[in-house]
Amino acid sequence: MSRFLVHRFLQAAALVAIMSFACYALIGLMPGDPIDLLLSSDPRLTPEDVARLKALHGLDRPLVERYLAWLEKAVHGEFGYSRLYAQPAAGVLWPRLVNTAALMGTTLVLAAGLALPIGVAAAARAGTRFDRIVNALCFAGISVPTFWLALILILVFAVSLGWLPAAGIPMARDPGVVDRLRHLVLPVATLALATLGGHVRYVRAAMVEALHQDFIRTAHAKGLAPRRVLWRHALRNALLPYVTVLALDCGTLVSGALVTETMFGYPGMGKLIFDAVMGNDYNLALLALLLVTALTVACNLAADLVYAALDPRIRQR
Repeated sequence: MSRFLVHRFLQAAALVAIMSFACYALIGLMPGDPIDLLLSSDPRLTPEDVARLKALHGLDRPLVERYLAWLEKAVHGEFGYSRLYAQPAAGVLWPRLVNTAALMGTTLVLAAGLALPIGVAAAARAGTRFDRIVNALCFAGISVPTFWLALILILVFAVSLGWLPAAGIPMARDPGVVDRLRHLVLPVATLALATLGGHVRYVRAAMVEALHQDFIRTAHAKGLAPRRVLWRHALRNALLPYVTVLALDCGTLVSGALVTETMFGYPGMGKLIFDAVMGNDYNLALLALLLVTALTVACNLAADLVYAALDPRIRQR
C-alpha cells in the first residue's frame, strides 16, 4: 500500500509541475501584457519607456527564464499583486476558494446522496415502470439549462414565496452559519439538480453491469439475501466508475460553475477566473488556474485511494 501511495503522489506532483508551466505559457499568450495596457492608457509613454519597463519586470526575457523566476517566488509564497483588486493575488483568491469549497462540497454530497439510492433502485428494477420514470426524469434534468433552472428557483422561492434570499452570499456584514446556509440553498439546489441526472445514470449503468457479473450469480446461488447482494457486493464494484465521475466533477465545479455563480451573485472561483482573464489580471488568473489544476489532481489522487480501498487488487498495479 505504501508503494502505491508513493507512486501516485509522485505522479500527482509531476503532473502539477508540468501543468504549472503549461498554465504560465498559456497566460503569457493572452493579448496585451501589463506594459502594453499601461501604454494604451498613457499616450505620453515613449517606446524607450516601454522597453525600460519590460526590462525592469523581466518581460523581455525568454519564456522559460521568466517561468523559473516566477516559480522561485511562488515556492516562497509570492504570487504577485492583482491588477483588478490592487492587493496580493493570494489574498483575493482565498475567500473565493472558501466559498467555492462550501458550494462544491455541499453539491457533491447532496448529488451523491440522492444518486446512489435512486440509481441502485432503478438498476434493481431495470425495465420496469419505475426505471423508465427515473430515466425520463434524468434525461429531463440533463437537458434543462442551468441558467433557466436558476431563474425558476429564484422566481419561485425568492420572489413568489419569499422563503429564501436570491443572492448567493450575505453581503456587507459578517454572516452567521444559519444565514450562510440559507444563502447557499438556491445555488446548491441549482447545481445539484443540474448534475443529479447524470450521476443517477452513471450509478444505474454501473449497477446494471455489476448485477450481470458471475460473482453476483454465485452470491445468489449461495443463498445470500437479495438486499445484501445488492448493497454489499454489487454496489461496491459499481462504485469504482462512479468515484471517477465524482473526482472529475470536483474540478468541474471548482472552475466551471460560472453560470450559477453569475446568476446568484456568488463570489466563487469560476467568476473570479472569468473576471481575471477578461480583465488581463495575469497574476490572479495564473494563480487561480494553478489552484484549480492542483485541486483537480488532488481529487483524482483521492479517487485513486478510494479505488484501492474498494478493490485491493488495484494496490498491486
